Amino acid sequence: MSKFIIITGGVVSSLGKGISGASIGKLLQLHGLKVNMIKCDPYINVDPGTMSPYQHGEVFVTVDGAEADLDLGYYERFLDVNMTKANTNTAGSIYQTVIDKERRGEYLGATVQVIPHITNEIKKRFCAFEKECDVSIVEIGGTVGDIESLPFLEAARQLRLERGAKNVICIHVTLLPYIAVAQELKTKPSQHSVNKLREVGIEPSMLICRTEKPLSEGIKNKLSLFCNVPAQAVIECADAKSIYEVPRNFYKQKVDEQVLEFLGITPKQPIDQNWFNFFEKALNPSQSVKIAIAGKYSELQDAYKSVNEALRHAGMNNDAKVEISYINTEKDDVVAKLQEADGILIPGGFGTRGIEGKIETIRYARENKVPFLGICVGMQCAVIEAARNLCGLTDANSTEFDDQTQDPVVDLTPQQQNVVYKGGTMRLGHYTADLAKGSLAHKLYGQDQILERHRHRYEFNPKYVPILEKAGLKVSGWHEGVLPEIVEREDHPYFIAGQFHPEFGSRPLRPHPLFDGLIKASLKNKANKK
Repeated sequence: MSKFIIITGGVVSSLGKGISGASIGKLLQLHGLKVNMIKCDPYINVDPGTMSPYQHGEVFVTVDGAEADLDLGYYERFLDVNMTKANTNTAGSIYQTVIDKERRGEYLGATVQVIPHITNEIKKRFCAFEKECDVSIVEIGGTVGDIESLPFLEAARQLRLERGAKNVICIHVTLLPYIAVAQELKTKPSQHSVNKLREVGIEPSMLICRTEKPLSEGIKNKLSLFCNVPAQAVIECADAKSIYEVPRNFYKQKVDEQVLEFLGITPKQPIDQNWFNFFEKALNPSQSVKIAIAGKYSELQDAYKSVNEALRHAGMNNDAKVEISYINTEKDDVVAKLQEADGILIPGGFGTRGIEGKIETIRYARENKVPFLGICVGMQCAVIEAARNLCGLTDANSTEFDDQTQDPVVDLTPQQQNVVYKGGTMRLGHYTADLAKGSLAHKLYGQDQILERHRHRYEFNPKYVPILEKAGLKVSGWHEGVLPEIVEREDHPYFIAGQFHPEFGSRPLRPHPLFDGLIKASLKNKANKK
C-alpha cells in the first residue's frame, strides 16, 4: 500500500509546489521506489480546458485525453510517468461527481454535505494509485487560507488520521520575502501560513522555503521553533539556473533521507547518480541556437511551458543552449523579428487573433529555407499558407477563422459539427498516425506507426490533399487513412508540422524526435550563415 506526501503552499501562489513535489518524487525514484503524483486544484471549473492561458498557463493533455494543469507536465518530465485522468482533480469535477451521485439516489436519502461526502470523494482520488506505487505525492493547489481549498486540506487531515502519521506527511512550500531596505529575510509570513495549516489540523513535517538569499542557521532555527519542524527539515529553495537542478539541491540538503525516515521507508537501492551527472554536463553546453516561437501569447511564457521545455530537452541532446525569442503574431512585424532566428516554431492555439501573422511567418520560413516546426494550429496555418500562395486558392482558410471561406482547407469533422459544450469535446489524448516510408517523419521517428496527443477541433480537409501535394506539401502521416496528421516539404532543409502536440511527450533524457530534428537543422542553418 502506498504512503502519501501532501504538498501544500503558503503566503503566495506560484511558488513551485509542482516542481518541489516532482523533485522529491525524482529523488525517491532514484532510490528505486515507484512514485506517482496527483494534482488537486480548488477552482470550480471541471478542468482548465476552457480557461485562457492568461488565467492558468498552458493546458496539459494526458494520454487518455484529460485537459489538465501545467504542473502535470512537470510530473511527467521529472518522473517519466504518463499522466492520466486520475492524476488531475478539481473542485468542480469532485462536486460534479457527488451531485451526480445524489441525483441518482446513491446516498440513500442522506443530507449531502462537504463532510463526509465531498471529503470522502477527495480521499478516494488521493488514493488512486495506492496499489500501484510506493509513494503517492498529492499537490493541493492554491494557498493555505483560501476558502476553496479547505475541503482538500480537511481530506488530507482525515487521511493522516486514518492511515497514521508514519504513512501520511505534509510538506509545506512557503515564501521568505527579502526586505531590501532592512537587508533581511522575513519569517513572519511563513509562520502565519503554518499557523493557518495547523488551524485545520495539519502539522507540516518539512518546510521548503523559496528565498532570494541563503538561509542562515539563525533563520532555520527560528522557523523550526515557531513552525514546529526540525531545523534540518527547513529546506532552502533558491531560484536555480534550471528546474532540473532542484532535485540535486534537495539531495544536498538530505531531503530524500528525511522523507524516507518520516515515512519509515527503506530505500531499495543507493541513490542513482545518473540524473545528476547528466544535467551537470547538459546544463553547460558549448554552443547556442536561436529559436523563434511565433504565437499570440508572447508575453506569457507559461502559455508555452511544454514547448519551451521540449526545445531545451532537444538543446541538451545537441550540446546547445536554446535561446528562445517570442514573436507576437498579432502585433509584431514578424519578418523583421525573424531575421535573427536559426529556427522557427509555431505552437498550438485557438481563435483568429494572430493567424495572419502566423501564415506570414510560415511563408518566410518556406521561402528563406529556415527550419520550421508547426504544432496543431501551426500545421493548419502551413496548409492555409500553401493553399493561398502556391495553389492559387487566395480565399483559402479554416472555418474556425472564416466560416464563409470558399476554400475550407481546414474544417470541422462531421462529428464536431453540432457540438455545443466546449469542455472536453475535442479530439483529445493519444491517437495513432501511420507514417509514409521514406518521409522525413519516418526518418525522425524511426517507426511505421506513432502515438501522439491531440487537442483540437478542426482538421486538414482531406479533399484538398491532392492539390496541396502537387504544390509540394506532402502528407506523411495519416490517422486510420482518413485524417492527415503530418505535413512536410521535400524542397526544404527542415519543414514539418503535425496536427498533434509532440511537446507533451518530450523528456529531458529522451527529447521528442520532431524537436530534436528542429534543433539539429537549426544548428546546421546557423553554421551555414557564417
